Amino acid sequence: MRPSHSRPRVVFDDPNLLGAAGLVPALALARAAGLDAHLAGLGVPIPKVAAKITCVVAGMLAGADSIDDLDLLRHGAMCRVFTGVAAPSTLGTALRAFTHGHVQQLDRAGAALLAGLGARVPGLLGGDAGVTFLDVDDTVRTVHGYAKQAAGFGYTRQRGLNIQLATISTPTSAPVVARARLRRGSCASATGVGRLLAQAHTTATAAGVTGSVVARADSAYYGWAFVGTAVRRGITFSVTARQDPAVRAAIASIPEDAWTPITYPQAVYDEHEQRWISDAQVAETPFTAFTSRRKTHHVHARLVVRRVRRLGPGPGAGAGAGQGELFDAWRHHAFLTNAPHPTGDGGPQHPTAVDTVAADVRHRAHAVIEQVIAELKDGALAHLPSGSYAANAAWVSAAVMAFNLARATATAAGLTRARWATVRTRIINVPARLATRARRQVLHLPTHWPWATAWARLWDTVTATGPPAPART
Repeated sequence: MRPSHSRPRVVFDDPNLLGAAGLVPALALARAAGLDAHLAGLGVPIPKVAAKITCVVAGMLAGADSIDDLDLLRHGAMCRVFTGVAAPSTLGTALRAFTHGHVQQLDRAGAALLAGLGARVPGLLGGDAGVTFLDVDDTVRTVHGYAKQAAGFGYTRQRGLNIQLATISTPTSAPVVARARLRRGSCASATGVGRLLAQAHTTATAAGVTGSVVARADSAYYGWAFVGTAVRRGITFSVTARQDPAVRAAIASIPEDAWTPITYPQAVYDEHEQRWISDAQVAETPFTAFTSRRKTHHVHARLVVRRVRRLGPGPGAGAGAGQGELFDAWRHHAFLTNAPHPTGDGGPQHPTAVDTVAADVRHRAHAVIEQVIAELKDGALAHLPSGSYAANAAWVSAAVMAFNLARATATAAGLTRARWATVRTRIINVPARLATRARRQVLHLPTHWPWATAWARLWDTVTATGPPAPART
């Protein structure tokens, strides 16, 4: 492709153009899911707060990752298609008016929006998938300068703010964000995980999840806060175990003939070994965790172990390692789960029942949350735009709303596995020209748009939504 021989004359003078026509069906879907009603309950002492937060969400959908970028909503015919479009300075003032309590209200509004989207878009939460996964993780969003409140040095050794989140996914649906919260930069990963998991489970239930739930997490969450919350709520858990003396002793007790070789359909990159691996061995042993706590807190579960042959000397290998030849030849990855074994009697199985190999596959799928984090950082969370901690926390909550709305938009368009950047390219940032015929607005979209079928499917879903669904309690 190259420019034509004629040099065009460029003039910014057409008031009837839209650069993001996909916002029309996306925000119509959000309104049908009850977004306006949920935001109306915010107690922020500023006028038209619901309209201003909707502007922030809309700007994020179109690709804004800072307050100044929200000015992309004020172009061409946007103010004729939408009402209540505000300037970036006005939206920044609104975000800085938030307090911690107001952010909690915004979080609840986001959870209610997800429930409404689940009722409006079949397949968003997997339908009758049988098993639903709640994945918990956190990430550090690096910040620069000294004006960011609560910024600090955490486990990444970079100055930033910590974002903890929980996602909902099924074997047949892409993940959505159940809950997210902004925390100080030096905060430990597992701080507050019990409350977060409980809130995420409540959100999943309100969104229509009725089957069995499996909560997954990495070794940073190996503790009573995560496991105890799962046990109290009747959730199956699967959490990576830290290599403490009790876990190492349990691994050493596994007989050599108990290991089952497995081959990965696709190679897995091992960060520790810095290489791709395609085969490993798995085994399991009964294990009682948290024996240092009171007896009622002891957890009897399965310790599933995957081992990969070590090709060279690694950390802890060689003389003085204290583990002998076991850790010289193999590197072990263990996780704790209370998922039951398959009965094998031909009767009905528990939905979460898995054998050793399947349990390992299920636990490794926890990495799906890393994709969500990557999409958020590639979009609305590329920056935390304010010096105010509460404003940044509200920004995170709005980013979660935008992410879930983008996921619902993609599902309604038939792009069930599309990432957020793909949704922006194919659905949201579609140019259009606004015309009026018989006092009715008409959007003229590009001819030969490669994803016109998906866009039309989304439009048909939106126009058939009807009144907002009643909120679940």
